[in-house]
Amino acid sequence: MRRTKWGGIADDCFHGSGFFRVAEQNGVSWFVDPDGGRFISKGVNTVRFDQDHIANSDSVPYADTCRAKYGSLHAWRAAASDRLAGWKFNTVGCWSDELVASAGMQRLAMTPTTALGATFRLHRRDQIFPDVFDAAFAAHIRESARDRCTRWRNEPGLLGTFIDNELYWSPDWRGADELLTIFLNLPSHRPGRVAAIARLQQHYREFSQFNAVWGTLARSWEHLGHIAHIDAPFFRMPPGGLNDALEARANRENPLRAQFSTDCDAFSAMVADIYFELCASAIRAVDSNHLVIGSRFGYQPQTNVIAAAGRHLDVVSFNCYDFDASPAIDAYAATGKPCLISEFSFRGDDSGLPNTRGAGPRVASQLERAQCFERYVTAALRKPAVVGYHWFEHADQPAEGRFDGENSNFGTATIQDEPYAELTDTMTRVNAAAEQIHAAAVSAQA
Repeated sequence: MRRTKWGGIADDCFHGSGFFRVAEQNGVSWFVDPDGGRFISKGVNTVRFDQDHIANSDSVPYADTCRAKYGSLHAWRAAASDRLAGWKFNTVGCWSDELVASAGMQRLAMTPTTALGATFRLHRRDQIFPDVFDAAFAAHIRESARDRCTRWRNEPGLLGTFIDNELYWSPDWRGADELLTIFLNLPSHRPGRVAAIARLQQHYREFSQFNAVWGTLARSWEHLGHIAHIDAPFFRMPPGGLNDALEARANRENPLRAQFSTDCDAFSAMVADIYFELCASAIRAVDSNHLVIGSRFGYQPQTNVIAAAGRHLDVVSFNCYDFDASPAIDAYAATGKPCLISEFSFRGDDSGLPNTRGAGPRVASQLERAQCFERYVTAALRKPAVVGYHWFEHADQPAEGRFDGENSNFGTATIQDEPYAELTDTMTRVNAAAEQIHAAAVSAQA
């Protein structure tokens, strides 16, 4: 099977444009590499020499290991790049040292993140989600896109640009808040609070009709803009799976709850549309050559948020730490856009690491990790919309915990830079067959 220098299948199905793009053949979505190869992005996140400081210290155990083993950062980059290519990976994923991509014998694609929304939120410490109604938000997005994307605009090895990582869109493992209640509880002068109340005021003819659903302590729309805290009258479960059916039943049984859900969904759709339109257009204004590959959804949001993403993105990206990503893929594929699994992993309890902090399933052994990888990736590749999968992450986390306390066996290699043989042998075999598996996706779906 002939391949391009990027690792894509060189079978003349597509033409090369000099940059990565997306296309469809026989109902199956693909990346197309700069030379026209059919390309599945097979990536590893956090490929970097200085991975993971031990929390509250200057110690970086993996860097200490690699400095002694390779002698220099330059030598490590070349070795890491060649090893990834040897395992049939073709992409250095999010948070990686981009120079690894061109340091080895084979060119690898790279996928930087701009953190456009997250960096604005960090300027406003009272915000859980960036206030997209703030005029400063649009200015920040444009300026940040210029600063972060201009340098890559002529780079053929850029797969695409991530906008953000795991923004909070709806109830999930981080909390029960809705975007609407988050914005309603911003300080009274914030544009987001003003916009949220205006949206409700447009929907309800009278304040009394609104308050019949929400039951606030306010006596008028003006008063609503100034009361200290607005409580949600109902709490919804995170979207997806059985929760959707349970939510639908609860709304049928309680019309007030159904109206609350409608309010929340309409507002989150509006926020998502503004966010994705501003961010995608800002990136494309300074880099029209490359794909905008999403905001790495951390947890499946409401359907209308996914739909907004599909309207503005080239590829919808999401992180999924389940044993099987198929239900999540189906939810995102409903947009009609290609889908990229931007983060997934499995942790082995025979690694000697605590595995007490970190996302995703724990399994007993490295053999089970390898088996989980194969099942997960094979099932994903059988979905026509999937154009890539990125493993989290390159090396294990320190047992003492990194900056956020994570201390898990996520690595393709130990902190001593020793590969996990069962896992990486399986990765090599599955990665090599990925295009063949994916090409049969439509018949597999039938």
